[in-house]
Amino acid sequence: MPLVSTGELVSAAAADGRGIAAFNVITLEHAEAIAAGAELAGVPAILQISENAVTFHGGNLAAIAAAASAVAHASTAPLALHLDHVVSTELLRAAADEDFSSVMFDASKLPYDENVKVTADAVRWGHERGIWIEAELGRVGGKEGDKAGGKEGEPPLDAHAPGVRTDPAEAAAYVAATGVDALAVAVGSSHAMTQRTASLDHTLITRLRDAVPVPLVLHGSSGVPDEEIRAAVAAGMTKINVGTALNTAFTGAVRAFLDANPSTVDPRKYLVPARAAMTATVAGFLGLL
Repeated sequence: MPLVSTGELVSAAAADGRGIAAFNVITLEHAEAIAAGAELAGVPAILQISENAVTFHGGNLAAIAAAASAVAHASTAPLALHLDHVVSTELLRAAADEDFSSVMFDASKLPYDENVKVTADAVRWGHERGIWIEAELGRVGGKEGDKAGGKEGEPPLDAHAPGVRTDPAEAAAYVAATGVDALAVAVGSSHAMTQRTASLDHTLITRLRDAVPVPLVLHGSSGVPDEEIRAAVAAGMTKINVGTALNTAFTGAVRAFLDANPSTVDPRKYLVPARAAMTATVAGFLGLL
């Protein structure tokens, strides 16, 4: 079916007080699993491609975007295409040539005033082209290279460190100054967690929901237990980003197959169970929401 816009899916979820899941696409199998999982669950979903994934594909946004778009068009589930964690202005502008209806422009590592300036510029550019813009305030952390002070040699950023969580008053000022359509906030989750042990600050989520007029986004949801995600949505979270959980399922299935079949050289043999494992993971998160 035709692609649905991210803004439409997120706005509808926010109006209904429910969550909408966005899943990271790295390979074609990721996209196929997201579409299949959405069809199984009977609900919409968002396919998102990060700047890191584009780098993995040699900087070729068009190829992975075309693949994800083709999968979405062939699916019976309502699916949107989102470009995630973009720090490059060049990549932001490349989104206009593909099927992306939204971009997460990430200037969260910059000082506040500079973050506001470059994000407001991104929003103006996006809105002129009908592209919905998400941004981040606070530091979720956990991505490769995330350091406490932003420099190499410093310790990794801690999701529970003082000063990294999003301040509601600052968030309100930030949204007003930039005009963003959604805000990713730091409330205790962290990217790249392989164990679901994160504990979220639900009081802070509610304060942020009351402070800003746009939907809130939870990054690093792979490390958040089911009951914490349910509570986060009830407290005010709308867009729920999931990435590492798919990779954990994928890699676990590949490892198990190759352990049992060490002479296998045809990648299709182990990509079939890997894709099926990701499909089950997607359906599980969608059922949760």
